[in-house]
Amino acid sequence: MQKKLILDSHLLDITLNRLCHQILENHTSFENTVVIGMQPRGIFLANLIHKKLELITGKKIPFGHLDTTFHRDDFRRREIPAKLSETKIDFIIEGKNVLLIDDVLYTGRTVRAALDAMISFGRPAKVELLVLVDRKYTRDLPIYADYVGKYVHTLDTQRVLVELEAQGHKQNKIWLINNEKQ
Repeated sequence: MQKKLILDSHLLDITLNRLCHQILENHTSFENTVVIGMQPRGIFLANLIHKKLELITGKKIPFGHLDTTFHRDDFRRREIPAKLSETKIDFIIEGKNVLLIDDVLYTGRTVRAALDAMISFGRPAKVELLVLVDRKYTRDLPIYADYVGKYVHTLDTQRVLVELEAQGHKQNKIWLINNEKQ
């Protein structure tokens, strides 16, 4: 197993700041915007982005977590049952602009499941997707992010590992891991 550093802590902070300012360009007023992090790993990134946006804007922005487990198309096909995570959305998203956040965009199936799961909380006016890493050329579904921290060209034998301090790691880092046997 080989690890290659994609973003170190300093570059990751610059990337997060850039993403926040791109969001600000499109959402001058956050009165109708909510932020939702996708469980399990997207919530850590969403929390970072949410805090930065509230700090920059000086406004309170509704924030929630969304579990997609029962909405996945592979839910019953797994040998090991999927682990459930908490959905915590204590607001209605009907007519709202939703900023949906996940750490890595791979096949697009988790995002599709999230779109299905969100309907339980109302019909949003618009949904935008923010991902920290977009694994290009691996999409099973025609889903693309509106805001991308870094595009990474990967093979099926590779995976992207996002390590954030909020998850208990010493530093924020993103790695490309090659699982291919030499």
